Amino acid sequence: MSIEVTRSFLLWCTVINYGILLVWFLVFVFAHDWIQRIHGRWFRLSGEQFDALHYAGMTILKTGIILLNLVPFVVLSIIG
Repeated sequence: MSIEVTRSFLLWCTVINYGILLVWFLVFVFAHDWIQRIHGRWFRLSGEQFDALHYAGMTILKTGIILLNLVPFVVLSIIG
């Protein structure tokens, strides 16, 4: 696999993953109560716990995107 193909792959992975993160954020913001009611049927979480779990999940996903997609893309762009 050439550097150009790998770079293109990492760029699309970054775009798609940020899209998923954006959808998650928008659904969390605009359908917060609905999501909390659905999750409340399965888990006994307070509002603060629910918010903290989603915030932590978004943070972990964003960190993973940066470390596993964006940084390798930048490195390949610099050396290629």
